[in-house]
Amino acid sequence: MRGILHCLVISIFLSLIFSHLSCVRAAYTLPYPSYMPGNRLYFISRIIDQINRWWYFGSVAQTKYHLGLSDKYLVEAKTLYEYKQYLLGTDALRRSTKEFHEIPINIKRAQSEGKDMTLLIVKISESAEVHKTILMDMRVDNPETFQWTPEKEASTDLKIHDEINNGIATVTKVLEELIKQ
Repeated sequence: MRGILHCLVISIFLSLIFSHLSCVRAAYTLPYPSYMPGNRLYFISRIIDQINRWWYFGSVAQTKYHLGLSDKYLVEAKTLYEYKQYLLGTDALRRSTKEFHEIPINIKRAQSEGKDMTLLIVKISESAEVHKTILMDMRVDNPETFQWTPEKEASTDLKIHDEINNGIATVTKVLEELIKQ
C-alpha cells in the first residue's frame, strides 16, 4: 500500500512539473554577440558561416541557417554601431539584411515540397518584430550619414540611415509575405 501511495505522489508531482513546463513561453531572443572584427577568430567564424551554407542543404535547414545568420549579423551591427564603428557596422547590417531577404525564398521552396512550416513561420515572424524594433532603435541612436576617412585613401560617405531603412523595409516585406501565407 505504501508503494502505491509513493508512486501516486511521484506521478502527481511529475505531471505538475511537466504540465507547467509546457505552458512556459519565452519571447524571441537574439544570440549573444559572436566574435567581432578585430578578434583573431573573426575571419575563421566568417569562413565557417560560408561552409555552413553548404552543410545546411535542405529547405528547412536553409531557412533556419539564414535566420541565424541574420540574427548574428544584426547583433554584430548593433554592437559595432554602439562603439561608433560605423564602417564595420554598416557592412554587418548589409549582411543581416541580405540573409533575412533569403528566408521567404526558402520557405516557399519548403512549402512547395509539402513541408509544414507553420511553427517556423511563427518563429520568423517573432524574429522580424525583434529585428524591426532593434533597427528602429538604431535609426534613432546613430547619425544619418558618416564620413569615414582612412589614413591614405579617399573618404567614404556612409549613409547609415539608408542602410537601416533598407533593413526595416526588408523585414517588413518578409513579415507581410509571412502573414499572407
